[in-house]
Amino acid sequence: MRIASLAMYVSPPPLAAATATLWAFLRDVLRREGVTDVPDRLDAALHHADAWLHPALLLAQTCGYPYVRDLRGKVRLVATPVYGDPGCDGADMCSFIIVRADGPVRSLEDLRGTRAAINDPASNSGTNLLRATIAPLSRDGRFFSSVVETGSHLASIDAVATGTADVAAIDCVTYGNTQRFDPERVAGLRVLTTTARTPGLPLITRGDASDDELLSLRGSLRRVITEPTLAEARDVLSLKDFAVLSNADYEPVAELARFAHRLGYPAIA
Repeated sequence: MRIASLAMYVSPPPLAAATATLWAFLRDVLRREGVTDVPDRLDAALHHADAWLHPALLLAQTCGYPYVRDLRGKVRLVATPVYGDPGCDGADMCSFIIVRADGPVRSLEDLRGTRAAINDPASNSGTNLLRATIAPLSRDGRFFSSVVETGSHLASIDAVATGTADVAAIDCVTYGNTQRFDPERVAGLRVLTTTARTPGLPLITRGDASDDELLSLRGSLRRVITEPTLAEARDVLSLKDFAVLSNADYEPVAELARFAHRLGYPAIA
């Protein structure tokens, strides 16, 4: 049996239910088109990163930075979701650099010597985009007084809200979802500025997937956008479309990492 994992935007709870609804539709369409071993349900036990190179992968969502750094040439790009949240522009999306609403920070320079929270060192939205934003201000590879790794964007939001950290970069889709479904979580925060935009989180399949299977996956995703019974699920997810991008389209993600390296700021520090 193949595995499917769509675990990047499943919290707060309405998102998980909407994602499950979309998968049930995709599952049935793929089976009708003759794709074999389509799983009944999304795999909720497997860590999202463990799905990306799983030999039985049918469909998963990854992050742009792990894709360009580790996955290109090992998996096949299926499509990139187009979200309608503020900060999105077609398939591109930015991160919001957030601080406490009642704090003194008014500029990026004011963040010098503060405490940063990152969700994961391999995250494009939480680390790569923040690093590229801060790199021109860094001195001898340093800018923040300390950096804490939280494990998720929601945990980074909480770290800033509770004062454990002073700043974090949160992808605009996660921030928009939190504003809609868990507004108290971000009530004491404000957006200081936005990062550069890069292509969003791509859907991938295993590297040895056939061309026919890839076309079936893309076709079923197009039907997700036009299916009337999925209107509510699409609205919950703020899902507007799917774009088929190339490796070249994701090169700006890698270039931002190289930009920070050239400025002597290879890691958030």
